[in-house]
Amino acid sequence: MFRRVFSTVIPEHARKVIHKGLPKKLAITGVDNIVMVSSAKGGVGKSTIAVNLAIALSRLKAPNQVGLLDSDVFGPSVPELMGVSGIQPNANDRKQIIPIQNYGIKCMSIGSLIKKDSAVVWRGLMVMRAVQTLLRQVAWGPLNTLVVDTPPGTGDVHLSLIQNVPIRGSVVVTTSHPLSLSDTRRGIEMLLKLNVPLLGVVENMAKFVCPSCKFTTPLWCAADSTEESGAAKLADQYEIPLLCQIPFEPNVSDGKEKGIPVVISHPTSFTATTFVELACQIDNLL
Repeated sequence: MFRRVFSTVIPEHARKVIHKGLPKKLAITGVDNIVMVSSAKGGVGKSTIAVNLAIALSRLKAPNQVGLLDSDVFGPSVPELMGVSGIQPNANDRKQIIPIQNYGIKCMSIGSLIKKDSAVVWRGLMVMRAVQTLLRQVAWGPLNTLVVDTPPGTGDVHLSLIQNVPIRGSVVVTTSHPLSLSDTRRGIEMLLKLNVPLLGVVENMAKFVCPSCKFTTPLWCAADSTEESGAAKLADQYEIPLLCQIPFEPNVSDGKEKGIPVVISHPTSFTATTFVELACQIDNLL
């Protein structure tokens, strides 16, 4: 009986499915590059980095040449960070969703398609369909770069993105907290298994900047330590660059609550200039 149940003989129809392999990746019409911003750990500032990176990249390009896709179906935050919360998109004559624009960025999120504060309670298949809608039924083009803010974890959203569109590379976000580094390793391993190029690591909240005297203090190691940060060691482990270390500046973070990214609200701050440097590095890698 067990021999029959656990037979290693593959039925003919299953053999045909296996030979077909994964769905062929199709580019999004009019989009030259797709860049993921990812981290398996939540709460590391991934969405904030995606928003500011997109705006900084747009400064290097012609207007409206950079898009921002919020693929976090269960916890979309891009509408609030981009100052477009409560604005619903329109459709064009081809029944495509027209992305909402602000700060010279075309952006779209599931949060712009549902009522504010409503909970999304969907199974995996519905999540994957939602991602497909955001990818294929939005009039993204023409774009030089589409920045995709991904949810924490290693689930359906990541698989749907990676298996359906050509990802030029992923920016991996982490802090140097041990729990963040542990989860980030899992995220990197997923990206490697799925053959997604790693553009590098961004260490967020690397240092605290005193709003009065501008003195900086490392957040996750002793102030007098000469050791590399945990994020730097992680980058060394996987032989990828540590792209930048973004500080925590309390006086320049207040704009987030008003939907004004730091590169707009405090363009001369150390945090904003770090984002500009990050954008230049990403642009050179594409």
